[in-house]
Amino acid sequence: MSAVRIRNRGHLPHWESSHGIYFVTFRLADSLPQSAIREICHKEDAKPPEEQLLSRQSEDYLDQGAGSCCLRQPEIAKLVVCALRKFDGVRYRMLAWCVMPNHVHVVFQLLNGHDLAKILHTWKSFTGLEINRWLGRSGALWQKEYYDHLIRDREQLTRALRYVAENPERAGLRNWPYVYVSAEAFGGEMGSNVARHG
Repeated sequence: MSAVRIRNRGHLPHWESSHGIYFVTFRLADSLPQSAIREICHKEDAKPPEEQLLSRQSEDYLDQGAGSCCLRQPEIAKLVVCALRKFDGVRYRMLAWCVMPNHVHVVFQLLNGHDLAKILHTWKSFTGLEINRWLGRSGALWQKEYYDHLIRDREQLTRALRYVAENPERAGLRNWPYVYVSAEAFGGEMGSNVARHG
């Protein structure tokens, strides 16, 4: 079991482990309108949404389909899926993902000492350039910050996997094709690699 370290990203500490399993959410820059951000900040003790846990309220706003929702377009969703799969088995082991119309959930395990922030940067910078090219636009596509949670036990892992798998249905998206959960994720090997800290 690799050591757990604390990374400071603003107001909240973030747990990191070199072979940790993470639940990560990143979203389009226009996915939360300013009115929603103000309301969430007010209800969440004035902390910016990027520095909260992924609150029920912010998830509800995302699932309502705010913003351009360009990830709803099949060509764009497939581009994001290809980026997520690109280094599966090399930099990370992919356990689950879901590309929603305006945000993306991923559950994955870091491999070979790769860095969480660099992996997220790679996904977002590559897809940002390609999607902007596809849409004939420029500027920031993704919100700069993202939510990440280091999975600490099998219960949290199961909960994260179910959350990702069930997100389309919760959002009213029937037969949504851009969701994946590895059969391996529910096996014993993953359970033995979850991070533990006091």
